[in-house]
Amino acid sequence: MAEPFDTNDNEMELGNNILTLLDDEGVEHTFEVVSEMEVEGITYLATIPQLQNPQELLDDAGELVILKPVVEDDEEFLELIQDEEEFNLISAIFMQELSDTFDFEE
Repeated sequence: MAEPFDTNDNEMELGNNILTLLDDEGVEHTFEVVSEMEVEGITYLATIPQLQNPQELLDDAGELVILKPVVEDDEEFLELIQDEEEFNLISAIFMQELSDTFDFEE
């Protein structure tokens, strides 16, 4: 299971479409939010990692990272979609919406 990103205790910043999150190990991850949508009352974020290291930029596959909010023990987290059917539905919608901006490979 992917480690959730805590949006309460570990500071979530959203400004200029940049989202900085801390994982459970205290490591910062920065994403650019390229789209946001609500489906059945759940707000999903389509993001791309923001990489600073030149080698990371070369090695990056350029994948879209889709995050959704999850509440556990009264804390809200952003995490990757775990359910395959849900992921397929949401990713297809984002891919359709973003097809003019990004070239997607299946």
